[in-house]
Amino acid sequence: MEVEQLPDQVREFAVYLRDLLARLDPDAGWCGIFWQRDPDGMRACLAGAEVPPWDVVEALLQDLAAGRGPDEADRQAERARALHSASLTAFDARPGGRDLLGDRLDVMLREQRYAAERQVDLAQLLHTAATREQAETMRLELAWARDDHERATARCAELHRRIADLDRQPPPLPVPQQRPVPDAGGPARPGPTGRAEPSPHAKPPKERKRRPRGSARFAGMLDEAAPAADASEPTVDPMPLAVQGPLRDSAASPRGARFAGAAEGEPAPPPAAQHLDSDVRDAIAACVSTLHRLRAEGRGGEAHGVLVEAAHWPAARFPLLAAELNRAGLGADWATLLWETASLPADLLVAAADALGAAGRTADAQQILRQGVARPATEIGASVLRLTGEGRHREARALLDAYVRVRTPEEAARSVHDDPDRLVPLLVEAARGVSDERYWDVVHALRVAGFPT
Repeated sequence: MEVEQLPDQVREFAVYLRDLLARLDPDAGWCGIFWQRDPDGMRACLAGAEVPPWDVVEALLQDLAAGRGPDEADRQAERARALHSASLTAFDARPGGRDLLGDRLDVMLREQRYAAERQVDLAQLLHTAATREQAETMRLELAWARDDHERATARCAELHRRIADLDRQPPPLPVPQQRPVPDAGGPARPGPTGRAEPSPHAKPPKERKRRPRGSARFAGMLDEAAPAADASEPTVDPMPLAVQGPLRDSAASPRGARFAGAAEGEPAPPPAAQHLDSDVRDAIAACVSTLHRLRAEGRGGEAHGVLVEAAHWPAARFPLLAAELNRAGLGADWATLLWETASLPADLLVAAADALGAAGRTADAQQILRQGVARPATEIGASVLRLTGEGRHREARALLDAYVRVRTPEEAARSVHDDPDRLVPLLVEAARGVSDERYWDVVHALRVAGFPT
């Protein structure tokens, strides 16, 4: 976007941001870290080509408080928030803004999951540290991972709010005389400060990039310069563009089982009304109240424990819990709870997706299914075998549908190893429901792996 074409609100915030940075030491604090980690992204934000996530602005205000005093930072915070909010609204209203938000949300969800997994790994390493120096290094890394997860969670909530704001707006009137913008040759690739760079390829990359330590702190997106993840680490391929994230119009999505697991041509069952008695509603209210208190007291670890426990509640409670958390201003906690739910056993995961979908929270349902299949291929196969053995064929189809959409055909082929006779037909059927291209890719991968179709 050229500077001359910027909406007034975006230009006004860019001017404010330049003024704010002029009052800070560019080599110190978070300001120095931002310039060191992503100078191109910083320049894009200062020019108004991008709007940084709010936590970046908040970090700059922390620098201001350190240099000019907390009173000055408090005075600036109110104005910064108002200008930032107006800038985001104008920025997202551009053509293609909703799709861009969807792409960025998918990236941030992966960042959130990676940071959580990193916390677990580092906590284990900390217990096995042989020297004090190693322990200190692990503690520092663990602090970064925790901070990364908190910021990724907050950014997911911010992106969800921006998407919801767009959905509440009436669609713009068509402008017949306006010429369509030529295709840039591929999806936008979010850079490390949140700015979108045109991809030189029409297809998304096959490997997830690993960001440098702490990059979620600074920018919240994956960095092109980051080294690739180790081959031993599980990777999650981006969704096909037609179904990339929960933000697409469901009417335009490919045919197939969808998140509810209905076979193609088979009408999906109507959502069942969920009746929650007063005791359940009281439990939900108490949970939200507890989370609100813990967050206000800065007791994040205990709050996370409450969310882990809530993830194991009966699935019927999730829609009301989501509504109450968002009503209480705890949208970031709902995003964390979704991540925890995605780690549940397959049957509980599908039940949660069903409950959310039946309540109209289709985006959340699709999200946890996409995240939930980021587990070893053999575990997916075992879950499908267990579900079908219990006669729960719809749940098994839902799991496989999400799996073949998210994972590579080669990974899908590995899921049939334990029982090819039973799993190969189910996998092929799921792939056929996604698209003809995915069907032939999966069939080819199965044949290469030695499984006849």
